[in-house]
Amino acid sequence: MFRRRQQIQYKTPEQIQKMRKAGLVVAEVHQAMRESAGPGVTTAELDRIAEHVIRDCGGVPSFKGYDIGNGPYPGSICSSVNEQVVHAIPSEDAVLKEGDLLSVDVGAIVDGWHGDAAITIEIGEVAPELTALREACEAAMWAGIKAAATAKRLGGISRAIEESVDRSGEYGIVTGFGGHGIGTEMHQDPHILNYGRPTEGPKLRPGMALAIEPMITLGSDETAELADGWTIVTDDGSVAAHVEHTIALCEDGVWVLTAPDGGIEQLGDAVASAARAE
Repeated sequence: MFRRRQQIQYKTPEQIQKMRKAGLVVAEVHQAMRESAGPGVTTAELDRIAEHVIRDCGGVPSFKGYDIGNGPYPGSICSSVNEQVVHAIPSEDAVLKEGDLLSVDVGAIVDGWHGDAAITIEIGEVAPELTALREACEAAMWAGIKAAATAKRLGGISRAIEESVDRSGEYGIVTGFGGHGIGTEMHQDPHILNYGRPTEGPKLRPGMALAIEPMITLGSDETAELADGWTIVTDDGSVAAHVEHTIALCEDGVWVLTAPDGGIEQLGDAVASAARAE
């Protein structure tokens, strides 16, 4: 059996600058989600706000109409609550309540280039273990992003995420889903596992743009797909968290394209000069 050769799209510095524009639109949506999400708000309302922000910024929603063979996705965001891990469809029936954990994934296209990122938001006052879950997921994402600056191969990112989760506590690392390449399409090679060995995967090179995307749970790492053909839930009903940033590998470091500050606060010396120059 022959293994498919991965088709990785390497970007020029000028193309990465274009991706930054899409990334900043995604960051604007995330800020709007933080300000708007609360008890009594529906995920459909959040979806309308997100689409308005994207289009007002001159972008197009990446998710709306996206089709992987199960029909076009109807929303501009994925709004996953509690045991929903990813890809939950916004709904008027999904009313947020105090204590929920909400993950919002959003993508935007600007001038043909994609940005993609996710945040997990606490709705009102949540149980301490949910705050810890969110913080563990965020720490794992940043560990993976930092590893991208120095790792030889893609597996170095995966291993850094896994080790960070293990340090944080007893969490399930979702299998079957992970990060991906991104550029003129939302999903490109390579697929990025959130666990693995540092010697595995393609070599990391300047010009790569990657979506680093851990998903962890309070219980099992197993998931199931709902009848809508999109929503992924934890198999055991445990709460999940999901965060993501789009990054670019530059000659002198990492640029977090969907972070307003380019990643300066989190990455320190590992951040690319392009981010410092903004």
